[in-house]
Formats: sequence, structure tokens, C-alpha cells
Amino acid sequence: MIDDFVEEYCFSGNQFMNAKWRNENMKIRSAYTCPLEIAHDIIKGKWKPILIFQLRNGPITLGNLERQIQGINQKMLIEQLKELTTFGVVERNAYPGYPLRVEYSLTPDRGGKILDAVLILQSVGIDYMKELDIAGGLDSTLE
Repeated sequence: MIDDFVEEYCFSGNQFMNAKWRNENMKIRSAYTCPLEIAHDIIKGKWKPILIFQLRNGPITLGNLERQIQGINQKMLIEQLKELTTFGVVERNAYPGYPLRVEYSLTPDRGGKILDAVLILQSVGIDYMKELDIAGGLDSTLE
């Protein structure tokens, strides 16, 4: 599967390139040496893994996301959701009417795969927090 992906896109020497994902606004480079690099660039940052985790149970409004994620401001939330939407990890659905209602959810393909990775990372984090004896503040539903 990876070989098909590499063939479908462009691999010349050590430069892995895909013009579709090239976008300076989202910190995507024009060349990659490994598919893990682009996956990392897609989800890197303080908020994206947390957003992906919060979207695990289905569609949610911007206001509810903002309430559930302590410390994020609306500007940052919108920026991160926009990037994840552009990469096909999150989809945005706007419903007609007043007031406008917008919901965000993970896409079944890429969003679901990245959620699997985030859940593994969370499990490693929980184990490490327990090992360091700093797990006291963990929500019991996360274990």
C-alpha cells in the first residue's frame, strides 16, 4: 500500500513531493523524505491531537469544542479546524437557518486513521503519567 502511494505521487531521489498538500499557510513543506514527516506536519501542534480526540464521538459544534478544550481561544480553534479540514482529517457541515449552526466531525477515512494513532499516543501518555506518579488528575474515562 505504501509502495502504491509512493508510486502514485512522486518520489525522486530523497525528495517526496505532492503538490496537492503544498501550502505555506499550513506549514507544509514542498519536499519530504518520509511519509511520516507529512503525517507529523498535518497533526503537529498543541491543539490538533486534542481536537481529533474531542471529535471521536461524532459531530460537535464550535462552541462545544471551545468549552471542552481548556485553554484554547476561538481564533486558534478555528485556525486548527481549518487546517485539519483542508487536510481531509475533519469535515465542516454548516446547516441553514438562523442562527447558523456549524458542526465538525472526523472524516471516516483519514480522520479515523489519525484518531487511531492519537488513541495510541494517549495510551502511552497515560502509562507514562502513572509511571511518574502524576496521573492523579486523569479523567477516569480516559483510562
